[in-house]
Amino acid sequence: MMRGAFNALALAAATGLLAWGLLGNSAATEKAVVLPAPAFDTASGTPAALDTAVFAGGCFWGVQAVFQHTRGVINAVSGYSGGAKETATYASIGSGRTGHAEAVQVSYDPKQISYGKLLQIYFSVAHDPTQLNRQGPDAGTQYRSAIFFRSAGQKEIAERYIAQLDAAKAYPAKIVTQLSPLSAFYPAEGYHQDYATRNPNSPYIRRFDAPKIANLKTVMPDLYREAPVLVSSGK
Repeated sequence: MMRGAFNALALAAATGLLAWGLLGNSAATEKAVVLPAPAFDTASGTPAALDTAVFAGGCFWGVQAVFQHTRGVINAVSGYSGGAKETATYASIGSGRTGHAEAVQVSYDPKQISYGKLLQIYFSVAHDPTQLNRQGPDAGTQYRSAIFFRSAGQKEIAERYIAQLDAAKAYPAKIVTQLSPLSAFYPAEGYHQDYATRNPNSPYIRRFDAPKIANLKTVMPDLYREAPVLVSSGK
């Protein structure tokens, strides 16, 4: 189901019954997954330049919002990875045949947060890594769980963390997140940027994305920032 269709159905149902019970307090329906920190990681606090990470985990609205509320993140941009530039548009990737995944490029300060900590947030609250091509109501390869690594170092940290979580049986099922080298990242259309912040009353945001932000605050309060860093603000 596409998000526009979900919003339309939910808004129509809101005139009578709640839309499948989704328009109430949705935070209680989402459970945070408490995960251990990566045993193998880069050290935060080191004098390094800004770095970037690219994560895909279903609809990019919620993934972007989670990282916008993360301390040490300088910017989080919704976009597309895994396919060609010519078809890196929302209208094209919806077919599921372009090779793209809805992804978020996270620019962060390694002096404040490590790559491993970003992975911990990604696996813990941003999405369900045991679902490959589906998150919530969104199904298709464009919604796949994937990490697009920029370096051998990022790949190794991700591989080791996945093995650590699987060995600890952190989830009831095996993690199926794909690890793919980053070939390119294409920013999404402007109306997708900062979507969760700009549309807090959207039935989709309230049901599927607001609980993720609440879980970040609950599970990792030391990494949570109340005011999101927005693409539109330039900060």
